[in-house]
Amino acid sequence: MSTAIEPWRLTIPDTAIADLHARIDATRWPERETVDDWSQGVPLAVLQDFVATWRHEYDWRPTEAWINDQGLSSTVIYDLPIRFLHIRSRHADAKPLILTHGWPGSILEFRGVIAGLTDPDDPADAFHCVIPCLPGYGLSGKPTAKGWNVEKIAGAWGSLMARLGYTRWFAQGGDWGAAVTTQIGRMNVPGCAGIHLNMPIARPLPQDLAAPGPDERRALAALQHYQQWDSGYSTQQRTRPQTVGYSLVDSPVGLAAWIYEKMWAWTDNQGRPEDALSRQSIIDNLMLYWLTATGASSARLYWESFASFAAFDITMPVACSIFPKEILPAPRKWVERHCTNLVYWGDLDKGGHFAAWEQPGLFVGELRKAFGKMV
Repeated sequence: MSTAIEPWRLTIPDTAIADLHARIDATRWPERETVDDWSQGVPLAVLQDFVATWRHEYDWRPTEAWINDQGLSSTVIYDLPIRFLHIRSRHADAKPLILTHGWPGSILEFRGVIAGLTDPDDPADAFHCVIPCLPGYGLSGKPTAKGWNVEKIAGAWGSLMARLGYTRWFAQGGDWGAAVTTQIGRMNVPGCAGIHLNMPIARPLPQDLAAPGPDERRALAALQHYQQWDSGYSTQQRTRPQTVGYSLVDSPVGLAAWIYEKMWAWTDNQGRPEDALSRQSIIDNLMLYWLTATGASSARLYWESFASFAAFDITMPVACSIFPKEILPAPRKWVERHCTNLVYWGDLDKGGHFAAWEQPGLFVGELRKAFGKMV
């Protein structure tokens, strides 16, 4: 396999769409929940309405065309094909930036921020954007052997940026993207001049529990809620990803429920995922998992790297943006223990876990401020 950077085109056959429709039509639905809320998971009527839109009103082809129009490319790193978007700014001196998504997101999380990052009026605000699919996610190859953890991905991203000719660049991420980007900082990956996290990773020390401040109390409450009510998916994926993978790859409704629930639980909404994200965009993202059959391979990243969702000491410049509905918020006090060169901290008044997707304008503004301090 070639290590060159080569154009790559996404082409989904009509038979794949027909197969999806047939599988949805053959769904065997469970009985409704025994409560009147989401406490047992996605309510039956809610999911049936969502799936009806997917089956009868949704058209995949515009999203496929958009992905291809962005300049989809491929290269082989550590024997695995890595597919990515590479959108250069019209400003030649723009800052190179690699943006990394997480689960259950995709490169489509960044669709709404590309124009703001690459084509501002002020050249000082401009970025050349590199947006890769994580290994086992979306369009990248699926690892066939263990070892593709976030440390390896961080090194792979360094190789990718070097192949693109970038000798000084920046990195950004949330969710697994935050874990990868944190490792880029910890490892001082050659060429990286600074990182931005919208989910900085830090945990309390025993002394923090004695007299926590307001930010710490909110963080501790969120951590308790996550552990008690919201971490079942991660326990399954970090311990038995292959087991859950069978249903995620075979059943479109099963995959939809698994992912759609997180769009409800993790966004800044008023009760419906669609309060924060358009239904069209939720289905677009879902399709990248369904069409590529990556329900199992994406889950394996939890098995590989769940222990790497931890705080690490970083000496390079770090910037953080904190959105109020983040699932695992980390107060500045905790983060500063590990990031000794924290150059920017932004507290936002709206937005959740999928920051770029939910609040593209705020996200772009934060990156301009953050990386403006690292020039």
